[in-house]
Amino acid sequence: MPGRSLRLIVFDRIPWPRPDILHKARREAFGGWNWDRRLVRLKLKQAFGRLVRRADDTGVFVLLEPMPSDFRSAFPPGVEVKRVGLAEAVREVGGFLGRG
Repeated sequence: MPGRSLRLIVFDRIPWPRPDILHKARREAFGGWNWDRRLVRLKLKQAFGRLVRRADDTGVFVLLEPMPSDFRSAFPPGVEVKRVGLAEAVREVGGFLGRG
């Protein structure tokens, strides 16, 4: 959603794939644990891409679970990744959205 329509995305956890029968078969065929990690990176990339569609779009992407550093490759170069506590995240998001 380009523009100011969407400025915040919050994930409560890392979007690991659901371990159903189809996923287990694909995981076995396409590289095991690496397949799962690739799917997570793609989900994060897709969510961030919905937040920032154009060069002048801005937004905050919050993940409420510690993120392994190799998942940072899901985000474009130059995106600032911070690890902060919940209280600080709420303050920063509030300030960004003009409510802080």
